[in-house]
Amino acid sequence: MTVSIITATYNSGKTVKDTFDSVLAQTYDDIEYIVVDGASTDDTMDIVRMYEPKFKGRLKWISEPDEGIYHAMNKGIAMATGDIVGILNSDDFYSSNDILATVVREITDVDAVYGDIHYVLPNNLTKTVRVYSSKSFRRWMMRYGFMPAHPSFYCWRRVYDDFGLFDPSFHVASDFEFLLRAIFIHDISTRYLPKDFVTMRKGGASTSGFNSHKRILKDHLRAYKKNGIFSSIFHEAVRYIYKFCEVNIFKLKQKLKK
Repeated sequence: MTVSIITATYNSGKTVKDTFDSVLAQTYDDIEYIVVDGASTDDTMDIVRMYEPKFKGRLKWISEPDEGIYHAMNKGIAMATGDIVGILNSDDFYSSNDILATVVREITDVDAVYGDIHYVLPNNLTKTVRVYSSKSFRRWMMRYGFMPAHPSFYCWRRVYDDFGLFDPSFHVASDFEFLLRAIFIHDISTRYLPKDFVTMRKGGASTSGFNSHKRILKDHLRAYKKNGIFSSIFHEAVRYIYKFCEVNIFKLKQKLKK
């Protein structure tokens, strides 16, 4: 089984080497790696070309203007020929070298698998500042704004063929809208894997402060409306209360360890 991994880049020269190295370190090597660059003006494409021989024919890339990260992801999915598709962002990297092997082993009898991720400081990749566990996720929770950690989400290519790609009109939460369609509406079969899939640098489009959370909330409410699902800002408030408790419990545990 071939796994297609898609990385969207734009001026990612400071971080993308970690992403590439983590893909190369995977023990499962039947992969197709697709880099979709948005016409970067830094050294991102120099790094892509430098790494290309290391992938031994398994790397495909394009570099051209796009309409944002979700448009780039859609381009990557359109280029993908693998059986299984996953997304790995250019600020992120795999947390261990057996992620893809685990995905291939566990996805055989379900439509998709997902696991956990954790966030680190951009200037200290060993400093965990938040753990995002998908363990407690249930399908009904999407009405309250919850979703499995999308960077850990791997599905058969047919899921995109059957239920559509990312809607790029959602600026920061198209991943939520896609999962709402696939999991909540079409009830695809999924399996949670108790494994840390991805290390993410804190400060990306969906983790950078109050304004980003306002945009996420706006996108969530629009996603419900688009898909004919009843929800409200009051439903979404449950998620924020949960996340507040989750973050502060994690901070307390970190202090107690010291």
